[in-house]
Amino acid sequence: MKIYLCDDEKKILEDMKQMVQQCQKNCEVNTYTSGMELVKSLKEAVCDILLLDIDMPGLSGMDIAKWLVNLEKKPLLIFVTSHDELVYESFQYHPFGFIRKDYFGNEIKKVLDDCVKESLSSTKYFNFRTEGKDIRVPLSEIKYFEADGNYLKVFTDNGRYRFRSTVTAVENTLGHQGFIRIHKGFLVNQLGVRIFSGDEAQLTDGTALPIGKTYVEEAKNKLMRYMR
Repeated sequence: MKIYLCDDEKKILEDMKQMVQQCQKNCEVNTYTSGMELVKSLKEAVCDILLLDIDMPGLSGMDIAKWLVNLEKKPLLIFVTSHDELVYESFQYHPFGFIRKDYFGNEIKKVLDDCVKESLSSTKYFNFRTEGKDIRVPLSEIKYFEADGNYLKVFTDNGRYRFRSTVTAVENTLGHQGFIRIHKGFLVNQLGVRIFSGDEAQLTDGTALPIGKTYVEEAKNKLMRYMR
């Protein structure tokens, strides 16, 4: 699970990071001192939980929250603020919660515990069996499927698996979950597509996958709808 922290005050940011890591020892925690830096990172990979200072120079927390509305996969947003009067204004962005800076150490554990419960309860999984083991992988961690004879290879953030199935069978299961057929032998997670050209789809990790001529128009239309 990824947790992002954004605050323009470096000392406060480091203190918050330390407390977050103490509460969630197995999470990846990244810090950002500006809204622009945060947005740049979120364009490449969305986090699970975002702790965001409301009052920052340049892009404020409100500006970033407004931008987050257009993301396909939105993080659980926690506003962190010293200005109680801004809390009501932020309701329009439907944050998951609030933490007062002066009470951050007292409030962070419960808020993070609630976030983790919410994130786990809403996570969707793909289940399959390989080498005598039942595997359960979050859909958000799957990059793409590749045909391999009577088997499929599934490439994830944490490795590669091989199991008995077909691209068509998995497409029927996951097509409504954002997985797009781009070739007779490839099914890709739209969340990971960075560039879509006439004959190739490039993923955010640099992987290049071929696009079949019979699939290009439908795949392009689905990706355009997703990007909008």
